[in-house]
Amino acid sequence: MTSTDPATEPSTKPGPADDGRRRRRNRRWGRAAALTAAALALLFLGTGLSLLPGLGDIFGEETHDRSGPAVLKSIQDMSRYEAAAGNFQVVVDLEKDTKYVPDVIRGSRTLYVGAGTVSAYVDLGRVTSGGVVVNKDRTTAEIRLPHAVLGKPALDPDRSYAVSKQRGLLDRLGDFFSDNPGSEQAVNKLAARHIGDAAKESGLAQRAEKNTTAMLKGLLESLGFEQVTVRYGTEGTGGS
Repeated sequence: MTSTDPATEPSTKPGPADDGRRRRRNRRWGRAAALTAAALALLFLGTGLSLLPGLGDIFGEETHDRSGPAVLKSIQDMSRYEAAAGNFQVVVDLEKDTKYVPDVIRGSRTLYVGAGTVSAYVDLGRVTSGGVVVNKDRTTAEIRLPHAVLGKPALDPDRSYAVSKQRGLLDRLGDFFSDNPGSEQAVNKLAARHIGDAAKESGLAQRAEKNTTAMLKGLLESLGFEQVTVRYGTEGTGGS
């Protein structure tokens, strides 16, 4: 009767090396879970807690003005009498296209609301000695002034804003690598130009001349003049 040796079965019991790998893997997963939990906690603190009274200020943004002091570059004496000012608002719709290229690839369109003021003034410094005629009794006076002039449009940044900006893919990539200040300057210049054109058609200069006349008549009549005449033109003024 023959005897056979029992078959040798492979051992399934983990060895020391397997235990080490399992522990290292568990530690890595544990660190990843801890980092994820920490990120979620910070996100909750930054958003959810800001909705609670008194806790929003803890994670609120702070603005620090580190600008240097303003430097005076020059001083200019003014002889203008600003007699009128107009407030204007314009909606600028600026679109830039590239031929044979779809707008989704290259192109931009900006809808911008520009608000600003334009002043109208009379330059009293241009009046020469011959521009003021007074009789011997100092009861009548005739003053010759230059016509009123419109000043440059001044945009108000507090009342001007962009409604929408649409840009193609290449324009977005370009803005990503640069501040692209040219686009802001373009709409600002266009808004100022439209406001200036509107001021010319508004009769603002004529209103300034009327107000200047009323101011001079009131001033001279308070000094005893009985008749005051104010004329506008180039005669009696310095320059054209």
